Amino acid sequence: MKDDALPLPVQSPLLSRRAGKTIRHGYFTRKGGVSEGIYRGLNVGLGSNDERGHVEENRARVSAWFGAGPEKLATLHQVHSPDAIIVDEGYDGTRAKADALVTATPGLVIGVLSADCGPVLFADAQAGVIGAAHAGWKGALGGVLESTIEAMVALGARRETIAACLGPSISRRNYEVGAEFVERFLEKDPDYKVFFTPSPKPGHAMFDLPGLTLKRLMDAGVAAENLDLCTYADEENFFSYRRTTHRGEPDYGRQISALSIRET
Repeated sequence: MKDDALPLPVQSPLLSRRAGKTIRHGYFTRKGGVSEGIYRGLNVGLGSNDERGHVEENRARVSAWFGAGPEKLATLHQVHSPDAIIVDEGYDGTRAKADALVTATPGLVIGVLSADCGPVLFADAQAGVIGAAHAGWKGALGGVLESTIEAMVALGARRETIAACLGPSISRRNYEVGAEFVERFLEKDPDYKVFFTPSPKPGHAMFDLPGLTLKRLMDAGVAAENLDLCTYADEENFFSYRRTTHRGEPDYGRQISALSIRET
């Protein structure tokens, strides 16, 4: 595959600074792919109704950006759970039902898919351990970020040397929720009221999912940043489940955020 056919992902200043040349990471946009129509671009969603060949080619382009074959790209059957699993050189392509991946195996590319939910990449360059989590509201509230960190620690990472970054996700200004949604969070922690602001629609509120995600990460003891890229607002670069729903479209694409430990 020619280099000019490869996608160009967004990168995190924090992860780039902390991980350096040891770990490569990227928050891929919808640019650089072969899918068409409502899936235009780099749709990597095996669960979408896009042409399978297009999705497989897009996934191959992602893995090639890391210098790896498509069989080295590990992803999940995401179910909005708090579960994180560890993968190693025995990875056989199975997409387990979970929402975070952790590895210490060089050359393996781990990634999570998203289309409004928050993709969070983790790296401890000193320990040589990485993680990727899919954190929608259920996952963030349920503990998927903490589970990812705990799995990394189990492989030798230390909280004080882990860096995490939230990639493209829906912003507060585009995430309107109902009263029952708000109540669910306040029952968990009354202080979570800071993540809700009044909506023009009576009985509704605007929800700050990125703010909640960053708080959970920092409370867990890791350095964290937010790229502050809104999937709903930026149709040119990102797929959005909520935007698709509002338009009454039949399906939507998924972008991927991934990272890999470089071979030595």
